[in-house]
Amino acid sequence: MKIAVIGAGAWGTALASLFARSSEVTLYSGNHDLVHSIEQRRENRRYLPGVVLSDSVQITDSLVDALRAVSGVVLAVPTRGLRRTIKACQELHGDSAPYLVTCKGFEVGSGLLPFQVIQEVLPKARYAILSGPSFAKDVGFGKPTIVSLASSEESSAAVFSGLLLRGGMRTYFNQDLIGVSMGGAGKNVIAIAAGMSDALGSGASALAGLVTRGLSEISRVGVALGGKPQTFMGLSGMGDLALTCFSDLSRNRRLGQALGEGKSVAEAETALGQVAEGIHAANEIKALAIRLEVEVPITTAVTRVLSNEISPDEAAKELFARIPRSEI
Repeated sequence: MKIAVIGAGAWGTALASLFARSSEVTLYSGNHDLVHSIEQRRENRRYLPGVVLSDSVQITDSLVDALRAVSGVVLAVPTRGLRRTIKACQELHGDSAPYLVTCKGFEVGSGLLPFQVIQEVLPKARYAILSGPSFAKDVGFGKPTIVSLASSEESSAAVFSGLLLRGGMRTYFNQDLIGVSMGGAGKNVIAIAAGMSDALGSGASALAGLVTRGLSEISRVGVALGGKPQTFMGLSGMGDLALTCFSDLSRNRRLGQALGEGKSVAEAETALGQVAEGIHAANEIKALAIRLEVEVPITTAVTRVLSNEISPDEAAKELFARIPRSEI
């Protein structure tokens, strides 16, 4: 069985290493210098240092070669590049083999979730969404992870689930595409708030309360969109949120910490050196909440900090001073 992994960032490299434990894998990147470096060292020192790729992973900068005779295509690109990547794959490959979508968040401009972008570009394609608590570093080093595979029909998810399990990743099926996608997008926003909270020295008790109320926000918006309430208590909801908010491996948490320490958004992004999906997701979720008439005070506070309307300290004080109300 041959799997093509499109995108050689940290996540794509980790998944290529995972799938290579049971399959032939081709890892694609359009960056010739990066491809050459990985080929020479059998390691992606730029995005995932320390993870050595086996000989069963072929690296290429030719999309034609990557997609030749594949049984499945893993789309490990940021959400902002998903549409462009799907169109390129469509021209060369069509929709004969299923796609595994690994990005989270909203497409800039359209506000669509990743599975909605797939449906728009490839309406006949089979696909599954990979979500849940999983850092690229853990996956790359073969540490056990437990994730959610969302698809409208289980046969698409089943193509990948066996291979993922043999690589050390246990999967659970979920047909709630909206809920799984919203959990993956919303947790990044709350992680920014969590990072700010810790940088301000608010303490563990405040952080636990913040994360709990953050889950409530994500759930309200997701359910209003048509997601299932129970999804947000699962791997792509509570699980992914806990990982992203409590671990310093989280890019969005680190961004929030930098903001809480007094850095500007530009300075924080530069120091991060990678995409923090929560920045765009915060604005999209706030816009959705306004349209759906759902309250999202934490997300709103994050957007105000990101737009330099208020400082992280002022945001914390405003949230704490809100009028008490029923929890449920």
